[in-house]
This record gives sequence, C-alpha cells and structure tokens, in this order.
Amino acid sequence: MSRKDRAAAHVSETPATQFLRRHGVAFTEHPYEYVEHGGTAESARQLGLDEHTVVKTLVMQDQDARPLIVLMHGDRKVSTKNLARQIGAKSVEPCRPEVANRHSGYLVGGTSPFGTRREMPVYIEESILALPRIAINGGRRGFLVQLDPQACVQWLGAKPVQCALAE
Repeated sequence: MSRKDRAAAHVSETPATQFLRRHGVAFTEHPYEYVEHGGTAESARQLGLDEHTVVKTLVMQDQDARPLIVLMHGDRKVSTKNLARQIGAKSVEPCRPEVANRHSGYLVGGTSPFGTRREMPVYIEESILALPRIAINGGRRGFLVQLDPQACVQWLGAKPVQCALAE
C-alpha cells in the first residue's frame, strides 16, 4: 500500500467534517502529505489543483483582539488595511499561531472555518464565491475538502469582502 493510499485510508472525522455532515453539505475528502510551511502551493501541487481554488483559512484579530476568520485564495494575500476599512475596524492583523489555535481549536496549517471551537465572524474574498468548487482545510494538516463555496455563506454566514493582493 503506498503512503498516499495509507493516508487516504486513515482519514478520520474532524470537527469540520462532523459540522459538514450534520448540515448536509456535500463534500469530497482529499488527504495529502503535509509539508511544514508548504502552504496552499504544496497542497495544490500534490492534489493536482489550481492554487487559486485552494482557499486559506486565516485567523486574524481586530484592534481590540477580537478574532475573525478570513477565507482567501491560496495564491493571494490579505490587504489588512482594505479588510479593516470594509469591516469597520481600525486595524486587522494575523493572530499569533498559539492564539489562532486557541480560538479555532485547530492547529495552524490545519485550520478549517467549519466546526471552530469559538464562533467568529467569517469574511470571504468575494471572487471565491464565483468559483464552482473550492478546496479548503478539512480540520487537520494534510487534509482538504472540496465543496461549493456557497456553503461558506450558507453555514458560516461568511460576508464577502474585497481585500486580495497578489502574493
């Protein structure tokens, strides 16, 4: 059995997959070999996906340290200045990894917007909603799920924003 087959055979439930199943969201599971600091470029390469359709789940915070989630194309980064202006915050910055882990209940690199430990406002780059399907973290490092991006609006109340910058 190849390493890839073993990984596929060992996909276990995560809070994210439990959330998706509970809400009847159709999704497919895509395990891959996690590479430290490989990011969306690595997962896209291994799974044969366009990195633009692989969506990062970023835990950020406003000026009062209130957490929020930003869903962004894998090949783009967040303009925190544009995001802050659109959501009515003075400033927005990424959370430190240990703070992000505490808010989400997931390890950085395995953060899913679904099934987070704490409910947080979710913002989604508007152009993601035009894609037919996205790949997004399934709640564990080395594990993406593919689904309709509208599920993020329907089940997370994700609000569209325009804050993408080329990497």
